[in-house]
Amino acid sequence: MRSSHRFGGFTLLELTVVVSIAGLMLALSIPRFSAARDGWAVRTAMTELGDSFSLARQTAIARRSPVAVVLDTAAGVVEVRSTTGSIRRSGLAGTYGVRLGSSRDSAVYDAKGLGFGLSNLTVTVQRGAQVDTLTMSRLGRVRW
Repeated sequence: MRSSHRFGGFTLLELTVVVSIAGLMLALSIPRFSAARDGWAVRTAMTELGDSFSLARQTAIARRSPVAVVLDTAAGVVEVRSTTGSIRRSGLAGTYGVRLGSSRDSAVYDAKGLGFGLSNLTVTVQRGAQVDTLTMSRLGRVRW
């Protein structure tokens, strides 16, 4: 009695088809991953920006002296400053790869925690197609 053993395997054509389909699926999903990464970077940078405004307001109230949030849009840096010096400096462009845009270069909170100035402040954070906006009213309220 002869026994024939047949080894199970794949042909070169089958492997080529499977690799081609996997490559096509990967090529279609890459733009979604980059959009998700851009969205994450913008959301995280906005949270850090909002934290800087909150820190400035709370510090102004606690110290009973003016505290400023200074925006350097060219370098992508946000700095919280008091009369005694810098409190916190955040490099959003370097950390998250975002671009900042602003209607003014700074915002100041007075000793009562109210906004100091003539108009509202708008800060935009952008990476790729993802954009988010933070707005500070004349009274010092911040929302995004």
